[in-house]
Amino acid sequence: MSKQKKHIVQSPRDLISNKYLFLSISLSVVATGIVLYLTYTPEGFEHVRLKRMPGLVIASVVMFLKIWFTAAKIRYLAEKRISWAGSFRIVLSWDFASAITPSTIGGAPLGIYAMTREHIPLGQASAITFYTILLDQIFYLMVIPILIIAGLYLEIIPEAFGVFGKSAMAFVYLSLLGYGFVLAYGVLINPFYLKRMVQALFRLPVLRKHADTIERELDNLVGTSETLRRKPFSFLAKAYGLAALAWMARASLPAIVVLSFLPADEVLLFFRSFAMSLATLFMPTPGGSGGVEALFVIFLGPLFDREIFIGIATFMWRFITFYTIIGIGIMVLSWYLNNSVVKSFRDSTEKSDESKTPDAAPLNSNPQKQGEEF
Repeated sequence: MSKQKKHIVQSPRDLISNKYLFLSISLSVVATGIVLYLTYTPEGFEHVRLKRMPGLVIASVVMFLKIWFTAAKIRYLAEKRISWAGSFRIVLSWDFASAITPSTIGGAPLGIYAMTREHIPLGQASAITFYTILLDQIFYLMVIPILIIAGLYLEIIPEAFGVFGKSAMAFVYLSLLGYGFVLAYGVLINPFYLKRMVQALFRLPVLRKHADTIERELDNLVGTSETLRRKPFSFLAKAYGLAALAWMARASLPAIVVLSFLPADEVLLFFRSFAMSLATLFMPTPGGSGGVEALFVIFLGPLFDREIFIGIATFMWRFITFYTIIGIGIMVLSWYLNNSVVKSFRDSTEKSDESKTPDAAPLNSNPQKQGEEF
């Protein structure tokens, strides 16, 4: 077990940076505030229709379904060794970490920690995390060709993106497709090929210092791959179904929020929501804050008839998918930390009692002898 993984099991404190938390929330608040300011008009609220507001309730329900599908997937991959409550805690911890860390870090380390707190062995927790990433990549492999074909008939990438923006989206598509093919081939078909490729990459001077660490992890990867390949196809199919449903719920949320304010071209709206969701994976800021708000305006803003709704919809989307997760995630992490403190106190108390017992036993074993000595 690597030192990093041992640390993950011991405490999540070093996995959550207060700097990232502050920066993520600050960037989101500033970006949303700018959008609200630029799109505000005094008479705009007169056009709000209460009959469309239940759409925000539907968006909240879809957000819950996204969490539920993800929890069901993790519980299924763990072969139901995790309770439903534990599965929800894992998902909320994972989503919380994803919301406040750069995409290069993600929520996987905290997800592994949460699984170990739910009594899943570290090796199995790592395998579940790895399988989860694989299922996401398979979803991208199936969705991206659909988006490319639909793009021949619909303006999925807005004109406001320009040539540079469209080139960036092409890079997003190709990167996800390439990574998905390599990961699927390496995990499901030939893990030794993936191992050799990563080894070659870490021979580069800038990465050479991490070669020993990655070598141990690659051995774990090969072992995990062998375990996954022995699973029947039905296992993969059901797990993929849950992953796909979670992703569809996540990607449809922006469209549902937009439809809560005004009618729009539903087909184009949902395709743009999917494309935008893929683009958010490449935002370098913690949780994508600042960037995802801009993407929302660029992708979905042109579909609004009234500008004021752009700012309100941006805020509501981030409130449902970001600020709520931050609040709940903090509570879940507090629960884990408090339980860790209680467990540590209980263990130290038990050890203290055990250390006293051998010394006390001879004194109490023969009271008559003790009396004679006194």
